[in-house]
Amino acid sequence: MTCDGVHIDPASGKHTILGVFSNIKARSFPVMHPYMVWFMTLTDVQPGAHRVKLSMGLDPSNTSELIHRGFESQSPLHRINLINELRNLRFDQPGDYSIVIEVDDEPILATSLTVST
Repeated sequence: MTCDGVHIDPASGKHTILGVFSNIKARSFPVMHPYMVWFMTLTDVQPGAHRVKLSMGLDPSNTSELIHRGFESQSPLHRINLINELRNLRFDQPGDYSIVIEVDDEPILATSLTVST
């Protein structure tokens, strides 16, 4: 989920997702998006250390890596919330940007983010 921010309540641990969006409007290109958060909840992940990778590009077969980070799973029943901040993400032209999320080099989600005028 792409959003403006995520607040974690210190008392309950609940996550509040702020400003969910699936498109970006720009007046001209290239455009720099100053700040966004990609929030992911993963389930059914075997215990141990894992890596998540998020890639994006106009061509689904030729994406650029934006995020590559490790995380731990305690059990397949464990919900793993990953908060990933991106700053100054550049878009050279309008279009539907393909987003691919992989865990341990296995694709788990393919979606898109529309950038338009």
